Parts: sequence; structure tokens; C-alpha cells
Amino acid sequence: MTSVLFDFSGTLFRIESAESWLRSVLRASGLTMPERELAWTARALEAAGGLPGGAAPVRVPGELAELWRVRDESAELHRTAYTALCRQVPLPAPELYDALYDRHMTPAAWSPYPDARAVLGGLRERGARVGVVSNIGWDLRPVFRAHGLDAYVDAYTLSYEHGVQKPDARLFTIACEALGADPRRTLMVGDDRWADGGAAALGCAVHFVDHLPAAKRPDGLRPVLELLEPVDRTAGGDTA
Repeated sequence: MTSVLFDFSGTLFRIESAESWLRSVLRASGLTMPERELAWTARALEAAGGLPGGAAPVRVPGELAELWRVRDESAELHRTAYTALCRQVPLPAPELYDALYDRHMTPAAWSPYPDARAVLGGLRERGARVGVVSNIGWDLRPVFRAHGLDAYVDAYTLSYEHGVQKPDARLFTIACEALGADPRRTLMVGDDRWADGGAAALGCAVHFVDHLPAAKRPDGLRPVLELLEPVDRTAGGDTA
């Protein structure tokens, strides 16, 4: 493999906990909740699937099923889907639903996995091209910049910018073309076996990591470095 595509959430970065998410929004809004109620509400929001990048919904209401299926195809659909899931949980003020959505898009809401910088840096040192391909409804580039990882990424392919989402092979095709990469020499790294596994339809190799809190997955990305082929820089990069 001489090029690597990474998923974003659950692969390179981890979203904050539901309780931290809710607590940050309440603090910014000048509102308070009793600690027991706050903890219960955070658990309810998590079960509803309202935190993008967090746990999947325990149950998607029937009236939201189609919206949920296509949520990553546009910014509007993404916001509508997640705020609708959050609205299943009572909050002290109606404006908090949009405030929660806005919070999850901030760099402060995300943390790189402990080995992300070392692995991305190692790929750069080896001459590999690196792309990020994500099912998402907003621009994640500021998150990479704020955490100092943007310099290691050659191209971003975001579902909402193209109106197509993983596992559709078209999104992986766009991602490979953005890198000038041969899919047969490209590795897709992700945490979702259904969505990220779609890259195999193009002939990409696929490597999965576990979607765990950062503290519980300190070195899950490191095996990626062992899957690379040497890059012949004298031939202008890819040896294919």
C-alpha cells in the first residue's frame, strides 16, 4: 500500500462524552441543571443517538428513519437528523438543541487518538499520500488544524460536499482521485465495518480499528505503518 485513507470519527479523532458535551453547552448558555438530572439527561441524549460521532441510536423513530439513512448527504440533513434525535429528550430551553449541535463541530469537542500524530507523521516520512474520507455534515478541516494534524493530510473527501455517503463506492473513488491514488495500492482505515468496508468494492485493502474512548485505545492505529509498501521517491512517488 502506498496511499492511506482514514475515517474521521472513531478512527483518528474521538468526540467528547455526552456528559461533557451537555455540560459545556449549559455552561455557555448560563443555564444549570442538578447533577443527577444532568447525568440522566446526558445518558438519554446518548441513547437517542443525538451526539454526532457518539453512540448510534438505540432506536430511530419511524418518522426519522429515512432522514437518518441519508443524513450525511448534506449539511441541512445532518443538522436536522441529529437535532431531531436530541429533541426526544427534554431540555431546559429550546435553543439548547441547536447549541448542542453547534458544540459538536468545535475543535474543543474532539480529541485525537493518542497515536494519531505519530502514525500520520510516520506515513508522511515514508512518502505515503494520506486522505480523510468521512460521512459527515460539516467541515472538519478546522478540527485537524486546531490539533496540528492538518499538515499530514493531503486531501479531504467529505460526504456532504459530494452528496454521497459511505459505503457507496463513489465516495471512495473521489477520495482516491483526490490523492491520485490507485485503489489497489490504497488502504482504507476505519471503525465501521459496513460504511468503511465499502472501499473494498474498489479493490482497496481495509483495516479496522475499534471505536473506543481514546484512553482505551492508545495504539490502535500503529499497525497501519506495517501495512505500507516502500515508496520509490526517485520515480516521483508511487511505484505503481
